[in-house]
Amino acid sequence: MPHYLIAHDLGTSGDKATLFTTDGTLVRSITTSYDTLFFNSTWAEQNPDKWWKAVCGGTRTLLEGIDRSMVAAMSFSGQMMGCVPVDKAGNPLRPAMIWADQRSQAQEKLLREKISETDFYNITGHRISASYSLEKLMWIRDNEPEVFSSICKMLQPKDYIIHKLTGSFVTDYSDASGTNCFDLRDLSWSDKILQAADIDGSLLPCVHPSTHIAGEVYGAAADECGLRNGTPIVIGGGDGVCAAVGAGSVKAGDTFSYLGSSAWIAMTSDTPVFDPEMRTYTWAHLIPGKYSPNGTMQAAGNSYQFMRRTICRDLEAQAKAGEKSVYQLMNEEAAASPLGANGLLYLPYLLGERSPRWNSEARGTLIGLKMEHTRGDILRACIEGILMNLCIVLDILRTETDIREINLIGGMAKGGIVQQILADLCGVRVHRLNWLDEATSMGAAVAAGVGTGVLPDFTAIDRFVKTDVTVEPDQASSRRYQKLRPVFEESYQALLETYHHLSSWNA
Repeated sequence: MPHYLIAHDLGTSGDKATLFTTDGTLVRSITTSYDTLFFNSTWAEQNPDKWWKAVCGGTRTLLEGIDRSMVAAMSFSGQMMGCVPVDKAGNPLRPAMIWADQRSQAQEKLLREKISETDFYNITGHRISASYSLEKLMWIRDNEPEVFSSICKMLQPKDYIIHKLTGSFVTDYSDASGTNCFDLRDLSWSDKILQAADIDGSLLPCVHPSTHIAGEVYGAAADECGLRNGTPIVIGGGDGVCAAVGAGSVKAGDTFSYLGSSAWIAMTSDTPVFDPEMRTYTWAHLIPGKYSPNGTMQAAGNSYQFMRRTICRDLEAQAKAGEKSVYQLMNEEAAASPLGANGLLYLPYLLGERSPRWNSEARGTLIGLKMEHTRGDILRACIEGILMNLCIVLDILRTETDIREINLIGGMAKGGIVQQILADLCGVRVHRLNWLDEATSMGAAVAAGVGTGVLPDFTAIDRFVKTDVTVEPDQASSRRYQKLRPVFEESYQALLETYHHLSSWNA
């Protein structure tokens, strides 16, 4: 008889609570929203107590009509790169600074003065950035000394919930690798970086594999969540690497792409991948002993959403009156445009860019626009630009291993034209999986199962996900795209000075 596994995906907009069986069946899923406070231009905070209420409420709903004694474990996927300072009792000392918080620019600058970017990257697998947890903790030290003096530990969102459940101060390798102070090779906190930051390592939690049982839930915490006393709580991991497992990237060389509002390509490797130009970064994988080299772009689905809002408003009305979604209608128009969009290029930098450009000044750009271009041409150019940008990341990963297949997840993966263009551009076989939006939850569920022994290992993800559609690359189209991709690169390089001037226009 199969056991149940509970997974919580603590995202930016809400917590998705999901109940699975050990044979891979999704039984029930519920999402509880919570708000984010954005202010002072670069500040972004959340109330940790709202995470706790969402987890408790979601768990109770999942367990309605379920034999609680059959729940083998509960585990977590969570938003990464946060900063939740707590006291000795685990109480938050201030609102959580989430990944989107960019206020610690001065602390980022201080680190750059203390340690070279290259040395830093070769320790952590990441660039120095205000996005990460360490710089946020430094900001609290420099701006809220009364709070800093009371800090016992700095936690990540999922780890705060784990403490509420078990009393343990712990994190896993993947979330630790999102703090900017974790040595990827040694899988330990970096003394060199902590010394440069002037941060005491005792403020950081103990680090364990994602499959580690942090403890068991008892008493008031069990009552609030509806769990039976003694239910094991497995740590789990950061959302990006949970998605890797959920997308079937569990063996060295396995590669997947997530196409959502942002988008990334990542693979599983036995060692960290350090790009000489630092265009990509590397997380510790959810699978102990593995790594997840990755490159994430800012505006993938965001670019397509922009097109929908600005030039496809009539299609939204048409979609409401018919059976097709607005994105299906947009894809049909894009598919009517030929390869190369009749000589139109789109650079997808509406939000600046992370990987592979690392240029906050970059801007979204249409190049080659003519009177005869159609909306379909613009939409196809948008898709091609998004995927050409991702292909640069894939080329970096290909310096480490031969990649001929990619698993595809995320909302934008639904479009057949997207699948075909990705296959043709990158010259790979593309497998769209049957579950496009559940990968992070599935990764956390498998970690729970492996940690408690009810699943044999991470290859058990094959019980959960299957290939829904396979798309082969068209060789003739691939050859034509190989001629277009250098033009895409030349266009970006030629506009660097223009982007710089435009970025300061209203400064």
